Amino acid sequence: MIFQNSLAFAQQLDAQDELKHYREEFIFPQHEGKNVIYFTGNSLGLQPKRTKKFVDEVMNDWANHAVEGHFYAERPWWDYHERFAKPLSKIVGAKSSEVTVMNTLTVNLHLLMVSFYRPTSKRYKIICEEKAFPSDQYMFQSQVNFHGYKAEDAIVEIKRREGENNIRLEDILTKIDEVGDELALVLFGGVNYYTGQVFDMKTITEAGHKAGAVVGFDLAHAAGNIKLELHDWNVDFAAWCSYKYMNSGPGNASGCFVHEKHHFNNDLPRFAGWWGHNKERRFKMEPSFDPVHGADGWQISNLPILSLAPYLAAVEMFDEVGMDNLISKRNQITAYLEFILREIDKQVNSTFEIITPTNQEERACQLSVFFHGEGRPLFDYLMKNGVITDWREPNVIRFAPVPFYCSYEDMYRFGQILKQGILS
Repeated sequence: MIFQNSLAFAQQLDAQDELKHYREEFIFPQHEGKNVIYFTGNSLGLQPKRTKKFVDEVMNDWANHAVEGHFYAERPWWDYHERFAKPLSKIVGAKSSEVTVMNTLTVNLHLLMVSFYRPTSKRYKIICEEKAFPSDQYMFQSQVNFHGYKAEDAIVEIKRREGENNIRLEDILTKIDEVGDELALVLFGGVNYYTGQVFDMKTITEAGHKAGAVVGFDLAHAAGNIKLELHDWNVDFAAWCSYKYMNSGPGNASGCFVHEKHHFNNDLPRFAGWWGHNKERRFKMEPSFDPVHGADGWQISNLPILSLAPYLAAVEMFDEVGMDNLISKRNQITAYLEFILREIDKQVNSTFEIITPTNQEERACQLSVFFHGEGRPLFDYLMKNGVITDWREPNVIRFAPVPFYCSYEDMYRFGQILKQGILS
């Protein structure tokens, strides 16, 4: 498609957008009586209007049934999490038994590493990406320290080549082969939070397994954003947060994936709790742990229903739309944003450097941009003029045109505000 930097063209794209009515399903912050242009769904998604109904339902059941809500609520609480299995499995490309919800993201990664990071005197190293999200870096450091290793010995970071913004797949594969029989775990982000680079998880998983390692992924920026086939890729485990592209609310519950090949391995160590115990015998209060044969067997405590209610509202929307439709719009609206950025760059004779890959297979719903010579004042100008975006040191602004609620007119309007911000 040949894009145009005009309001009429943007409105034409919106008129043709099959998902356009979903924009009305979300609540936007206001700026001077109008919806903001919201580019930070990669940090916190907007609130779906239907969320309130799901939360009110739990509050009403609590008021009317008290403890009996576990069994007699509109959606009984004791098996509330099971309603996520089917829709989440579609989002991440899994079997229903391979996904569950519990805790929060880094907590779940720690718990999964209890099972899947089993270092030995020879095989103890972890391969991860350079400049992973800090929480992951802290997790790696604390895990290897807990097992008695030094971070500088046990953690192997794949670095970007000098002068490049993204990590080459060939460098990942070379390093996996190089570490070889010292490699215990490969744990990457599915999408790098800083650059927006999408990693080839299928190929990385194959290489890690060939080296004899376990392979997992932090899907914080991937779940609900890119096409995932975790089961078919033979990924061992994964976890993701739900408050970014899945719009479940601040700090909300995490999702987990455990491949079915691990479900019946009762010798696999895990930190156990009663909610992971055999469902049919859970309330018999037995002294020995008998895990559920599935991802639910990694649950520990009964679930926070008030937190899950907004998440359930969100996955209902994903089930209605489908990932293929979201990705189709994601690709086009991200390409249109890239076009707008390059057009404004020409008009203001500035130097924008988009550090996110240009190849559609290596990017998703985020463009990270160096605004050389502009800096923080430009970010502040955008924020003061109704463009909600994200600043990352040393000089990067991240833009995420989420297909559920961003419009093509938003992209055009943003370009005009950006232009004024640079010229003013």
